[in-house]
Amino acid sequence: AESLVNAKRFRAATFAADAGSIEASVAERRKRAAAIDAELARLAAELDPAQERLAELEAAQADVESGEGRARTSLHTAERLHAEAQLALARKREDIETLRRRIEEDFGLVELEYSEEVTGPTPLPLGALVARLSPVEALPEGIEDAIQRRRVQLRRMGAINPEAPTEYDEVKERHEFLTTQVKDLETAAAQLREVVAEMDLMMEREFRKTFDAVAEQFRETFTRLFGGGTAKLILTDPDHLTTSGIDIVARLPGRRQQGLALLSGGERSLTACALIFALLRVSPTPFCVLDEVDAMLDEANVGRFREMLVELCARTQFIVITHNRNTVEAADTVYGISMGADSASQVVSLKLEGEKISEA
Repeated sequence: AESLVNAKRFRAATFAADAGSIEASVAERRKRAAAIDAELARLAAELDPAQERLAELEAAQADVESGEGRARTSLHTAERLHAEAQLALARKREDIETLRRRIEEDFGLVELEYSEEVTGPTPLPLGALVARLSPVEALPEGIEDAIQRRRVQLRRMGAINPEAPTEYDEVKERHEFLTTQVKDLETAAAQLREVVAEMDLMMEREFRKTFDAVAEQFRETFTRLFGGGTAKLILTDPDHLTTSGIDIVARLPGRRQQGLALLSGGERSLTACALIFALLRVSPTPFCVLDEVDAMLDEANVGRFREMLVELCARTQFIVITHNRNTVEAADTVYGISMGADSASQVVSLKLEGEKISEA
């Protein structure tokens, strides 16, 4: 119990000492707070005039900034006006230079009077050759149009040409020569047109004559090759023979009349042969080449085809390319292509004597 009492007393003494220090600290703090309050009071008293001064300075700054903006705007406007004035001055100088050149071109050597603001070239000391122009306050009405007309006339006239009479004589002689040539050409063109008209009439007449003859032979040849039936050639434009086309209308034995496009391949081939044989009858040629024209014909048609070949070969030499043996039998000379043992093509020729071999 005594130990506890002692401990309590020690703690109480400690607490008392702490309380004394705390009281001293509190007193010190109160003194400092009073000093701070006094300083705050003093600063508060000085703050109001400072704020008023700050407001005045801000108002003055705003006025200065506004004045600076107006000054910059005035500066930009002045710079723009200055640039425009420079451009206008350059244009005026160009106009003055253009006018000076025009005056020199129109009036020759002149001496211009310049003002203090305008400068220009000093004329050469040519004395009497240089004319002085009197100042003109106002231009007469219509002077620009008159000057323009005179300028156009001078440009058309060009420079003075001392050889103009000689050139005129040469041009006149050339003109007369060309005029004569043109008349000769027109006369020749008229004569050529007459010749062309005569040739057209002759061609139409000969075409009509040949067409009628071929049409007649075609009808006969068609009937022979087909063993009956009829066929005819018709003009697509009878009024214009030089540009007209030709159509074939055929009627096979036992069938109705129809165009060439409706026939079969063999029938068209035999019809073409009939047309070729008709042309050869009317106007024989030295030789004629036929390439596989009998490929689509049957044996009966090939026989009639061969008969026509034999009949026409008296006036025309036929070169026939064929694989049909019946057609080959009518040939006097045969050329064949055969493949040898070495797989190379070989030409085999055989000349026949026709009726002599047949009789033997």
